[in-house]
Amino acid sequence: MDKVDNSLDKIKNENKILLDRFEKYLTNKKLSRVSIDKHIGNADFFINDFLLYYEPITAKDGSSQVGCFLGDWFIRKAMWASVTSIKENITSLKKFYQFMFEIGEIPKDDLFELEEEIKECKDDWFENLRKYDDPDVDLEDIW
Repeated sequence: MDKVDNSLDKIKNENKILLDRFEKYLTNKKLSRVSIDKHIGNADFFINDFLLYYEPITAKDGSSQVGCFLGDWFIRKAMWASVTSIKENITSLKKFYQFMFEIGEIPKDDLFELEEEIKECKDDWFENLRKYDDPDVDLEDIW
């Protein structure tokens, strides 16, 4: 096993612990089981698929990657990408990184920057999705 495999295994183990803690956090917030499962699934896809896709990035270092995820990668890689699923991911990732802040894994500045990026860019992400789904648009015109 090489160094990258060890790094991936370590991050995946850390992510499992984080997701278990996130589930308890959401349960304590009195969310429904359906909402909890949706948020866990969205956070899991972000931290275990996207953040590990190119080079391993830990969940605590991943808050700055949400724009790349929702504005590009998710649109191209998730067959279920829609305005609704992007909105659901926005909600889930905001909750996840609020949790990460509350347990001391990320500083307040990282949470603030994430929230600002979402506020400023979400309409662009929806537009990227619309263009991506339009067969008359050249994909090079999107990215």
